[in-house]
Amino acid sequence: MTTAERFRALALALEGTAAAPHFDRTAFKVARTYATLAADGVTANLKFTPDEQALKCLTHAEAFAPVPNAWGRQGWTTAQLDRLTDAELGAALETAWRHALPKPKARRR
Repeated sequence: MTTAERFRALALALEGTAAAPHFDRTAFKVARTYATLAADGVTANLKFTPDEQALKCLTHAEAFAPVPNAWGRQGWTTAQLDRLTDAELGAALETAWRHALPKPKARRR
C-alpha cells in the first residue's frame, strides 16, 4: 500500500504546505498543522472534524483510529499507512489540509 515517502510527497504537493520538526515527528502545515508523520514512518496523525473522524474510523477501521486522548476527541486520527492506497491517503490528507487553510479575512464595509 502506501509509504512514508508517498505520505510526504502527497502532503507537500498540497498548496502552501511546509514540513517542520514536531517533537519526534514531522509536522505538515499551512496556517495550522494538519498532519504529522511518525519518525518510524509507519503511522501518521491527521486532523479531521469529529464527524469526519467517526466516518473514517467506521468505514475503514483497519486503517484509521482516534488518537487515544483529548487530541482524539478533537478529531486527531491515526492512519496506518500500509493499510491505505495512495488515493485513500491523498483524499484524507486533502480533507485535513482544507481545515488548516488560513481563514478568509472579514471584508470591511
